[in-house]
Amino acid sequence: MALRIGFAFNEKPSEEEEPPSSVSHDRFAEWDDPETIAAVAEALGRAGTVIRLKADESFPQRLRESQPDIVFNIAEGLHGPNREAHVPAICEFYGIPYTGSDPLTLALGLDKQRTKEVLAARGVPTPRWTVSGNGNGTLRLDGLSCPLFVKPLYEGSSKGIDVGSLCGTRMEAEARVRWVEERYGQPALVEEFLTGREFTVAILGNGLGTRVLPPVEIRFDSLPPGAPPLYGWEAKWVWDTPDAPLSIFDCPAHLTRDLEADIAGVALGAFHALGCRDWARVDVRLDASGRANVLELNALPGILPDPEQNSCYPKAARAAGISYDRMILSVLEAAVERLGMTRAATPLVPKPADLETPQPVRMGSEAAAQ
Repeated sequence: MALRIGFAFNEKPSEEEEPPSSVSHDRFAEWDDPETIAAVAEALGRAGTVIRLKADESFPQRLRESQPDIVFNIAEGLHGPNREAHVPAICEFYGIPYTGSDPLTLALGLDKQRTKEVLAARGVPTPRWTVSGNGNGTLRLDGLSCPLFVKPLYEGSSKGIDVGSLCGTRMEAEARVRWVEERYGQPALVEEFLTGREFTVAILGNGLGTRVLPPVEIRFDSLPPGAPPLYGWEAKWVWDTPDAPLSIFDCPAHLTRDLEADIAGVALGAFHALGCRDWARVDVRLDASGRANVLELNALPGILPDPEQNSCYPKAARAAGISYDRMILSVLEAAVERLGMTRAATPLVPKPADLETPQPVRMGSEAAAQ
């Protein structure tokens, strides 16, 4: 029995379709390029018939008409702080199952303040923070210590995060807050900047079967001389080019057993605190004492297929012995199992020999317990 798989995505506009220069240069940074969309569709094609559903104004009608068995969702949306929740909310409206986290989790994950509030309430370490709220750039720092890190409250893909985001003084932070409010029309999150190593952690699965893939370390010593130790817009989109790629990632990261367990533990803590499902990526940084803190959580992680490109979730999967196609099918399989769609006589998500995982991946509960 083959699945009918609806594939929901947003595709970056081509050069001919690009908006006028008055539109922010990074407006579509979260959307996927044609190569990624094609690679995901090809992987999903191993499990059934793929129905491409561009997540635009016509999405509700085309979803209703096509009636897929399940929707594989990587659509980021465009408008508003709840944009990542639009596709799953529409799927729920029509009673159509989908992969990944639900609308509440996706909305929480994009709202950095709400994410931190949930993490703090659940005892997951995260840097101390405040949020601008009056629109004139003034701050109540409430005892926060400089240096400070300033970023838009509702953005992803390093939108609004560049070398100017790291502020050594209160005056610099206030100026940066004004810049964020004017450029993005939203509040800014201001948090204490942690000086330790930084990692990103890919997570796959649900419940006791949740797996932590090998952590990826971000190597700031690979940045240009004088660049601040942060993985922002320039590092992702300016300094890292096909002709001169940045060797910025170590995967698997070189970690002691205790530090690996600490990183896995806080990443899983964030994953479960926000109610993530099937997959997510968690950004973690060490404080001055070497303790892992959660910076952000991305329930719709980037999945560029080219191994030469710096895309952390596929990089972690490859380090675990999981091919790109197997990674995509594993997310689909996690959703199928979670939804109780595995009662068919034949597997809904086949595992051809060339897609088998050649080695076991550490279970999240095991990683956290070590």
